[in-house]
Amino acid sequence: MSENLPLLLVPGLICDSRVFAAQCAALPQAVALPGWGAVDSLGAMADKLLAQAPERFALLGHSMGARVALEVARRAPERVERLALVSTGTHPVGAGEAEKRYALRDKGRAYGMEALVADWLPPMIAPDNRPALIGPLTAMCLEQGLSAFEAQIEALLARPALEDFLPTLTMPVLSCTGALDVWSPPEQAAAIADAIPGAVLEIVADAGHFLPIERPAAFTQIIARWLTQRA
Repeated sequence: MSENLPLLLVPGLICDSRVFAAQCAALPQAVALPGWGAVDSLGAMADKLLAQAPERFALLGHSMGARVALEVARRAPERVERLALVSTGTHPVGAGEAEKRYALRDKGRAYGMEALVADWLPPMIAPDNRPALIGPLTAMCLEQGLSAFEAQIEALLARPALEDFLPTLTMPVLSCTGALDVWSPPEQAAAIADAIPGAVLEIVADAGHFLPIERPAAFTQIIARWLTQRA
């Protein structure tokens, strides 16, 4: 049964295991991975995960971590018992995306990581949740450092196409996001679910992009249901 398999939780851009603190406390099988540091490709991240993972596992990725999880599923589908794609997208690089990411990078180079995070982070937290979370999340992102941001945006900008891959997924898949996520909005999560046979869609009220830490109890309940979903 999936609820007895290890559940690997994969963090996103300049994030680490702290995003999943509540889930690790509530789910005994959950193991949160650390941040990615200066790894500059999704494939290298996937290979690093697979080299350290048990033979078979459930896999949940948040934001960029979901793209890593998809790359793991592409490379070793027989090892991924089920897959959760949280607060993410599967679209290719869009017009202006590289320029926006490089503008943040350049701000970090010119004014320091504090300036970069001050621009990048607040819009990803729902307004009502910012007072409690902006401090700890800022501290987490600052600890990752500018070199990690630089490498990880290169990984994102070189991401592979997924349109033909999503319909081939056969394990139970969860697509989940916050109702107030402006980076990975509900309609984007719905499109992911529509593209994957049998996928389940969950939208969590009053949460932005940092769903696992903004609405931890509701999110943990969703994970528990997904872990017992029949294949």
